[in-house]
Amino acid sequence: MFRIKICGITNVQDALTAASAGADAIGLNFYAKSQRFVKPDVAKKIAAAVPKGMTRVGVFVNATADEIATLVARVPLDFVQLHGDEPAALLAQLPKDALLIRAVRCGYEGLAPLARFISECRMHGRLPDAVLIDANASSDYGGTGQIADWQQIMRQREILDGVPLILAGGLTPTNVGDAIGLVHPDAVDVASGVESAPGKKDPHKLREFVAAARDAFLRYS
Repeated sequence: MFRIKICGITNVQDALTAASAGADAIGLNFYAKSQRFVKPDVAKKIAAAVPKGMTRVGVFVNATADEIATLVARVPLDFVQLHGDEPAALLAQLPKDALLIRAVRCGYEGLAPLARFISECRMHGRLPDAVLIDANASSDYGGTGQIADWQQIMRQREILDGVPLILAGGLTPTNVGDAIGLVHPDAVDVASGVESAPGKKDPHKLREFVAAARDAFLRYS
C-alpha cells in the first residue's frame, strides 16, 4: 500500500518530479470532464516513465467494467480508483490483478453511506482494498481544494472495519501534517494543493508536501 499519492498527473515531467520528491504513487485521471483528464496514450507514456515500484492509480468516474479493464491492461495500472457513483456490484466485475480504491465524499451523513457500501460489497464478494475520503463538493468529483471534515472522519473511523483509509480533500504542504496527526490515515492524496494551475504541478509545493507528509507519518506512526 502506498502512503503519498500525487493525483491528477498529466505529463511525464510532473510524474518524474513526484517520484524524485519521494511520493510513491501517482493518479491518472480518465474522467473526460476533469481539468486533469489524461488521454490513454499519454497515460501509457507517463506510466512507462516512472521508476519501478511507483504505484500507478487510474481514476474513473462512472465508467463501465469493460472500459476500466481495457485501460488497466493498456496503461497498465496497479490500482483502480472509483470516484463516481459506481454500485458495489461493479467491484466484483473488475480485473482481479488491479487493487481497488473506493472514493467517497464526507457529507452531512458522515461515513454512514460508506458503511452501507462496504456491507453491499461483502454481499457481492469483493471489498475495496482501500477507501479514499474526500471533501463534500456537491456534484464535483474531487480536485476542488475543499477540506474534508477531519474531526468527523476521526470520530467515525471504526466504520471502515479495517479497510485502509486514504485521506484527501484540500490537503496542502502546510496542513497535511496536522491532518495526519489528527486522522491517522494510511495514506494521503493531493491534487490541487500542489498545483500552479489545474493539471500542472508546482515542483516546490510538491516537494514541500511530500516532505511534510513523510515527516508526519514518521512522527505519528
